[in-house]
Amino acid sequence: MTAELTFTTTRSDAPLPDADREAVLANPGFGSTFTDHMALATWTKGEGWHDGQVRAFGPLQISPAAAVLHYAQEVFEGMKAYRHEDGSVWTFRPDRNAARMARSCERLALPVLPEEDFVGAIRALVQADEAWVPAYGTGETSLYLRPFMFASEAFLGVRPANEVTFSVIASPAGAYFSGGLTPVNLWISQDYARAGDGGTGAAKCGGNYASSLAGQLEGQAQGCDQAVFLDSSTHTYIEELGGMNLFFVTKDGKLRTPALTGSILEGVTRDSILALAPRPRPHPRRVAHRDRLVEGGRGLRRDHRGLRLRHRRRRHAGRRAALGRRLRPVHRW
Repeated sequence: MTAELTFTTTRSDAPLPDADREAVLANPGFGSTFTDHMALATWTKGEGWHDGQVRAFGPLQISPAAAVLHYAQEVFEGMKAYRHEDGSVWTFRPDRNAARMARSCERLALPVLPEEDFVGAIRALVQADEAWVPAYGTGETSLYLRPFMFASEAFLGVRPANEVTFSVIASPAGAYFSGGLTPVNLWISQDYARAGDGGTGAAKCGGNYASSLAGQLEGQAQGCDQAVFLDSSTHTYIEELGGMNLFFVTKDGKLRTPALTGSILEGVTRDSILALAPRPRPHPRRVAHRDRLVEGGRGLRRDHRGLRLRHRRRRHAGRRAALGRRLRPVHRW
């Protein structure tokens, strides 16, 4: 059995000054400012996982021939850490993110990072950058954590890489959408699919997100905030947005979400909502985009919001998702 990784911390000798950090935390935005440190580990075919460390945040040096740049052999995760009223800091279900990353690694032929090492990297980085976790009671704020893994071997042949890099970076985050809890407009894309049967739709890898961008641009051109993607075979059934799962509340108050079909990412928030939703609990099923739905919300990792659906020239008025607002506290277990 491989020994558990130890993440040795070397403190940055040039951390952001306290006043500058507090200014960032007052208005963090999303994904544009990064903490003082990052976690790193290396895997090689001969040694397995080794060299766990937390060091100053900075550029990574890779070869132009690194396999990830040519064949997109990479996966990532997204999760959050929150400060509670007593000042303690908690992450949200990191074991579920570790398990999902393991499934993604298997699909992309990357080495699986054991759960204890995944959680150890998260813990070491959050401890090093605890000052970056927003204060309790500051609204929709958190420390967003981005674990990722990529093929770093310099080799142009098409095969699983013999050298892989794992890292975790962190960024203070506010609401993902600038409008806070106001409803969003969603464009139903019929020209583009996010993923296909037998593909990588159930894995959290960059290619799925890159393939969603054209559909999102199409939606933005129609005045919408995000695009809803349909199944690639019939273009009938709703799957997910470019970066999040979907839930719907029907006229009779039932909660519905698309069933996992192999081309939909299994969201951690989705799983949490299914576990905590009022009884009778929802049973995932296929949802056709022409079904009559009252209000929508979504899972995965962002905010619970209302939405509007726009299909070609037809528009459906949205409203604040009352059930979504009640379920929002699941993020702060």
